[in-house]
Amino acid sequence: MKSHDTIIILDYGAQYSQLIARRVREANVYSHLVSWSTPAAEVLAHNPKGFILSGGPNSVYDDGAPTLPDYVLKSGLPILGICYGMQLLAHRLGGKVSYSQHREYGPAALLVDQVDDPLFRGWEIEGQSARGNLQQVWMSHGDKVEALPDGFRPLAHSDNSPFAAAADVARNYYAVQFHPEVVHTTQGSRLLSNFVHHICGCGADWTPVNFIEEQVTAIREQVGNGRVVLGLSGGVDSAVAAALIHRAIGEQLTCIFVDHGLLRQGEAAQVVETFQREQGMNLIAINAVEEYLDALDGVTDPEQKRRLIGEKFVRIFEREANKLGQIDFLAQGTIYPDVIESAGKGKKDAHVIKTHHNVGGLPDDMDFELVEPLRELFKDEVRTIGTALGLPDSIIWRQPFPGPGLAIRCLGQITWERLERLRQADAIFVDELRQADMLRLGTQQSFAVLLPVKSVGVMGDGRTYQEVIALRAVTTEDFMTADWARLPYDLLAKVSRRIVNEVAGVNRVVLDITSKPPGTIEWE
Repeated sequence: MKSHDTIIILDYGAQYSQLIARRVREANVYSHLVSWSTPAAEVLAHNPKGFILSGGPNSVYDDGAPTLPDYVLKSGLPILGICYGMQLLAHRLGGKVSYSQHREYGPAALLVDQVDDPLFRGWEIEGQSARGNLQQVWMSHGDKVEALPDGFRPLAHSDNSPFAAAADVARNYYAVQFHPEVVHTTQGSRLLSNFVHHICGCGADWTPVNFIEEQVTAIREQVGNGRVVLGLSGGVDSAVAAALIHRAIGEQLTCIFVDHGLLRQGEAAQVVETFQREQGMNLIAINAVEEYLDALDGVTDPEQKRRLIGEKFVRIFEREANKLGQIDFLAQGTIYPDVIESAGKGKKDAHVIKTHHNVGGLPDDMDFELVEPLRELFKDEVRTIGTALGLPDSIIWRQPFPGPGLAIRCLGQITWERLERLRQADAIFVDELRQADMLRLGTQQSFAVLLPVKSVGVMGDGRTYQEVIALRAVTTEDFMTADWARLPYDLLAKVSRRIVNEVAGVNRVVLDITSKPPGTIEWE
C-alpha cells in the first residue's frame, strides 16, 4: 500500500483501535495499524503522512506503561492522540496528567471552545447551552490532562475533562480525550476526516477500484506462473477472494470446496451451483464429512475444535492439490478482524480472543505459500470490493459464517444427530427472519446455537428432558462491536414454537441478549 497516502495508527491496546483504522479508510485514506512497540524502520517504511495514537488501558504513570517512540516526534509529522494517546502526548511534552475523581464512561456533552480550529471544521451544532455549543461524544477514561504542555491551547471541554481537546497548531499536534472512532461520537468521523485531509494533507485515493487494480498486480507478481488453490466456503470473504484472484490469474486458480458436514442447511449444493455453474470457476467439491466427524469425536474444547478443523482444512487441501499436480499457493479469504482477534502479525501486545482457523489454526509445516488479498480489509470493505467485482447481492450480503462452521455453534460433543438438530433449528430461525424482511435490514448476523445442557419440559402431557436452542441476532456496522437485535416478540414466539414443534430433541428456546463486548458474536 506504499503508493497510497498512509496514516499510521499506533495501537496502545485500546478496545477500539481497529475502529480508528476503519474510520480513516471511510475517509478514503489508507490506514495501517501497528503496535506502539513496532521498530521505527518498519513503521517509517510506509512513508506515513501522520500518526494517530490510540487509547489504551494503562495510566502514563504505570510501571512499564507503553511509551511514545522517539521517531514519532522526530518525524515532524502531524499527530493526533486519542484518550490514552492524548495523555501520553501531554505527559511526554511536559504537561500534567492526573487521576480523575470523576471518571467518564459513556456518552458525554462536549463544549467546543474553538469552533474555527481545523480539527472541528464543519461540525454541526447539535445543542446549545449557556456555556456554548454542545456535541455528543463517547468518553472512556479514568485519568485526565490537568495541565497542557507549552505551546498547546484548549479546543474543547466537558464537565469532567477541562481539556477534552487541545492542539499545538504550530507543530500540528492534536489531542482529544473522547473517542471519535465510535458511532456514539456523532461527528467523530468528520473529526478524523479533518485530521487526515486538512491537517495531514492526505488525498482521497483509497477506493475499491484502486484496491482491485493494485491487488490484481500484486497477485500476479506473487504467483507468477504458479498455480493456486482456494478454500471456498461460499461466504462473502472467500467468495470475494476467489473473484479477485480469478480476475488476476484466471485458470491458474482452482477452488476446492470441502463439505465437512458442518454447513448450514442446503449450503453445500448452493455453493456448487453458484460458483461452478454461475461464476464459471474451476471448482472441485469434496465430501469429507466422515473425516471431520472422526477428527472431532469426543472434542468439546472450542479452541481445540478450531485447531483440529484448521489442520484438517490444510491436510485435505494438500491431498487434493497433489492430485492436481504442482500447486504452489493456498489462497484464503482472511480479513483484518480475523488477524486482530487471533493476535496476528502487527499485534504484538494483543490478547488472543479466539483462534481463527485460517490464521492461528494453520499448521507450521504446511506446504503452501499463502495468498491473502483481503488480509488488510474490514468486512464492509470486502463487500464494497465484491460489488465492484460484479458479484451478486445474494453472495455479497450473505450473513457471515465462521470457518469452523457449526462446530462452534454446536457446543459440546459433535455428532451428526446434534448437527442435524442445530441445522433444522437454524433454518427455521433464518426462514422466519427472511419472511419478516429482517435478515438483512434488521440484523447483520443471526443464527441458532445448540447448548450442551438439557432441561425438563412437558409435551403431550408427558415429561421431556431435551436440549436447548439459543437464538443469537446482532446489529453491527463493523463486526468488531455489536449489539443484540431487538426482534419483535411475535417473531420470537413463532420461531420458538416452530423449533420446539418441528425439531426433534429440543424442548426449550432462549434468547442471547449480550452485546460485543463483553461477549463475542459467536459463542465459541
